[in-house]
Formats: sequence, structure tokens, C-alpha cells
Amino acid sequence: MVAFRAAGVLHCRPRLGVVHQVTVMTRAGCHLCEVAEADVARICGELGVAWETADVDSDPEWRAEYGDQVPVILVDGAEHGYWRVEEDRFRRALDHS
Repeated sequence: MVAFRAAGVLHCRPRLGVVHQVTVMTRAGCHLCEVAEADVARICGELGVAWETADVDSDPEWRAEYGDQVPVILVDGAEHGYWRVEEDRFRRALDHS
């Protein structure tokens, strides 16, 4: 992570050349998914990292792989965690270059 000041405001952005993609595997009506999405939105917003959601029930393979663990957090396509966002660990994964 690179931090810099511009116009008196501290900005943070990933190191040059490091671009992460975060996916939150969710399903409709899942309260833990809503909580995880809010956490991921806040953290990725602070770090300038792109993220998206994907409905596990929209694909039979996803449902088989992740259906019992939603929400599942994927970082760069690899499973990072499930059920809850571990903020410190998640931030370290996004800061890793």
C-alpha cells in the first residue's frame, strides 16, 4: 500500500502493478452475506480495490463448492475466507504484493 498526501488529505492506493479482484459469493436472503458485503465495500473502498458479488445459486458448480459456506470471500479467484470478514487478515491479503 502506498500512502500519500494531496491537498491535506491522506490517500491510499495499492502498490503500482498490484491489482486485486475481490468477489463475495452470496445468496438471496442471507444476513451474513449482507454484513460481509458491507465490510468488503468499506474496506475495498478505503483501499481502492475492485470488488463484486456473485450469487452461488446461479451456478450449480458454485452452489456445490460454496453453498454451505456463504458468504465466501475470494481474493484473486482463491478462497480467502467464509462466513465473516476477518478485517486485519483481509487487509493484509490486499496489501500483499
